Parts: sequence; structure tokens; C-alpha cells
Amino acid sequence: MSDPISDMLTRIRNAGAAHLPTVEMPHSQIKESVAKILQSEGYVSDVAVEGETKKKIKIRLKFNGKKSVIEGLKRVSSPGLRRYVGATEIPRVRGGLGVAIVSTSEGLLTDTQARKKNLGGELLCYIW
Repeated sequence: MSDPISDMLTRIRNAGAAHLPTVEMPHSQIKESVAKILQSEGYVSDVAVEGETKKKIKIRLKFNGKKSVIEGLKRVSSPGLRRYVGATEIPRVRGGLGVAIVSTSEGLLTDTQARKKNLGGELLCYIW
């Protein structure tokens, strides 16, 4: 697999469309950080890491009635075309209603956190 973050976003998108309560995927540090950001921003209800040698990330999705809280996910920077932005160039997703995840020198941050700390980096994805 050449792009594990894209795979993670696709699994979450598909699980939301199929109204599945949870989604599992192989563990990595960056996927765990993205999942923790989704939880802190209120897009998913729970994130758990299971297993000892073969770790898995288990994400419990949130729903409003029959509709998923996550309306859309978009991968911005890919392995074939990386997209880097400065602190002043970080875009607002849906006029501030969504979240952009930025990989900075201090770890993964949301767009508002990166602007407050005046940090730029690789623009990983948009979530709204």
C-alpha cells in the first residue's frame, strides 16, 4: 500500500456510508494521531488501539440519526504530489466549519492550532 492515510480516510468514508458503528484498520503512529484529532474535534466518538504485536486502531463513528457526522473527507497531499503550506497560507475548510490536518515539526495539528503556533507544514487532509 503506497498511501496508508488515504486508505484510512477511505475506510472511514465507506463505514459512514454503510452506517457501520465501528471501523478497524492496521495501526501506525500517524493514523493514531489523525484518529485522535478526529476524536478531539468531535467527528468520532471513540478511538482505541488493540493488540500487542499486531496492533489495530478501532474507531467508533458518530451519527446524527441515520446520517454520519463526517460529511466528507479529502486527501490533499499524496505521495505523488506533496503539498506544503506556510502558516499564513493554511486554508479554511468550508469557511471554518471543517478541519484541515497539518503535519508540522511539533506533530499533527489542526489548521487553527497551526495558525496559533505560527507553524506551517504538509497539508494532509480536509474533514468536514
